[in-house]
Amino acid sequence: MEHTKGYKRILVTSALPYANGPIHLGHLAGAYLPADIYVRYQRLKKRDVIYICGSDEHGVPITIAAEKTGVSPQEIVDEFHFRNKEAFARFGMSFDYYGRTSSPVHHKTSQAFFLKLHGQGVFKKKAEQQLYDPKAGMFLPDRYVKGECPQCGYAEAYGDQCEKCGTSLSPTELKNPVSALTSEKPQLKETEHWYIPLGHFQKQISDWIATRHGWKSNVLGQVKSWLSDGLADRAVTRDLSWGVDVPLPEAKGKVLYVWFDAPIGYISATKEWAEARGDPHLWKTYWQDAETKLVHFIGKDNIVFHCIMFPAMLMAHGDYVLPNNVPANEFLNLEGNKLSTSKNYAVWLEDYVEKFEVDPLRYYLATIAPETKDSDFAWQEYLTRNNSELADILGNFINRTLAFTNKQFNGKVPARSDLDDLDQMMLRAITKAPKEIGSAIEKVELRKALTVFMDVARTANKYFNDQEPWKTVRENPAKCATTINICLHTCNTLAVLMEPVLPFSAEKAWAMMGHDTDVHAQVWDGVAKIELPAGHQLGKTSILFRKMEEKEIQPEIERLQNIQAQLRGDVPVEETQEEMKISYEDFAKIQLRVAKVLAAEFVPKTDKLLKLHIQLGTERRQIVAGIAQKYSPEQVIGKKIIIVANLQPAKIRGIESNGMLLAAEDDNGNFSLLALDKEVNDGAAIR
Repeated sequence: MEHTKGYKRILVTSALPYANGPIHLGHLAGAYLPADIYVRYQRLKKRDVIYICGSDEHGVPITIAAEKTGVSPQEIVDEFHFRNKEAFARFGMSFDYYGRTSSPVHHKTSQAFFLKLHGQGVFKKKAEQQLYDPKAGMFLPDRYVKGECPQCGYAEAYGDQCEKCGTSLSPTELKNPVSALTSEKPQLKETEHWYIPLGHFQKQISDWIATRHGWKSNVLGQVKSWLSDGLADRAVTRDLSWGVDVPLPEAKGKVLYVWFDAPIGYISATKEWAEARGDPHLWKTYWQDAETKLVHFIGKDNIVFHCIMFPAMLMAHGDYVLPNNVPANEFLNLEGNKLSTSKNYAVWLEDYVEKFEVDPLRYYLATIAPETKDSDFAWQEYLTRNNSELADILGNFINRTLAFTNKQFNGKVPARSDLDDLDQMMLRAITKAPKEIGSAIEKVELRKALTVFMDVARTANKYFNDQEPWKTVRENPAKCATTINICLHTCNTLAVLMEPVLPFSAEKAWAMMGHDTDVHAQVWDGVAKIELPAGHQLGKTSILFRKMEEKEIQPEIERLQNIQAQLRGDVPVEETQEEMKISYEDFAKIQLRVAKVLAAEFVPKTDKLLKLHIQLGTERRQIVAGIAQKYSPEQVIGKKIIIVANLQPAKIRGIESNGMLLAAEDDNGNFSLLALDKEVNDGAAIR
């Protein structure tokens, strides 16, 4: 990567995560943790840098998630925007602004961008045949069409890809296609859309790519492959009810394609950041001044969008800087297998931060960052890295130094006197460390940066052992004082150097060194020159990194092993059932009761939910159940149903639901409320 020389400011973005599900470790390793480390380092270098991200809240994945849960797309994005924002914060992500593409500013910015290109005659308008569901009254986006894969014959392939053989598809290529909404056979119907002719920008993009120095080979390889195949027209609009409306009178019912509006989210979020700072025009300095260094952190599945399509949009517009670099990472696997969110084969960030400390995960992910090839997360290696490196090397050096100082020097920095060769060697190691570590971070070579950093801690431990202060404290007190002074100086430096990767531990270590200042506000280049004056009082000492036990990670390993075994089909039914068993005491806590449905009605603005008023003995309640597509209100009134009566009340679409209805559904979609074969009074307990 080109260094920051020649630029006045740095604008860093991470790919906007889809707000249709939680964040997992693959996301963190690819686009988020590397960017956060890079930005934290640039702040310590005292450079003008801002870090922009936010939720991608449009597109088919959002509408599919809404369909599955029976709520509106807005409710889906509201939930996951705030959940993911909170999870990121707990992980230590230091965004300057975390926006969202459903915001009015984003809609307005995207529409203005589209109109600028439209007014310049950039787009092509084309009529085409697309699949249409007459029963649903809508054109079907690719993921709303299912059928037989023309390559492998898999019967459940989607209109964009066969999940069995991985072939990329278009909906019209599927054999025997059906609508995923109604299971009806779709019809071909003509529609019109606007396209950006990427081929018109091929030479301009090729010439620009040729000027990119220091880019990763995986990025350049994918870009050059696309360019060698020739760039084709790509639709920028689609027929969908959720998204940024196309701002043309003749485009009613059409929205901007999510690939087009999502990267504009970087711009709109920067606008909102500037407004929040009280300087609404400040965003232009970062997006429209040639002295801005723009860096996109992404995963490899987004390379083409950030290196060809978005630059083509920016070139067509003409007012924006182009990316200086796009340091895309490869994928993170999990215990030797690919992550699968649909199969729950993932480590979710929300779950992790509830159970474990954050910095060990940041450290481990940085040490295995998939910089040039796919890497693998393994719980056992995570434990080993925490115990043998963070605890036994880095934590051990800092804690033994502080403990010795507290015991022999009353917690105060002793004076330094004459230096021997080992002293000089340790000081040289500390002096050159910021430059070596910084150079690696500047190039987004995180694995190298962590190796250099941990080598400094190893050197420090060896220095402590070789100088034997536990002997010299009696035999040569001046030498002992010098050794401990240099060890404390090293601890002080390490506290700042660890900040980009280990921000929470850096805060703790900095306070232990007796500072009341902010470690995040220190100066990277000058940290090795900071001298702790003799007599400086250290802070309260505590264990910096706790050693973990095998039993803490074993449930996580077993969960993933069970999922993989079931996916392979090599777990006997009896074994699976045995693993699912609960104790009689646990089962006895569940109160199943018979209830009579007194009244029922549809929940407004949903097609899956019914609100039921039920009689439970002498008690009346209401519950919300997702059965509206199987039963009408008239069909359930008067029925005796079985509910879980002692669940905590929950709000569904703003309506309190006090209980859960029980029903059965088989693999063929046959659905039935649980029934009683004899008349039983409502309120009766199920035993």
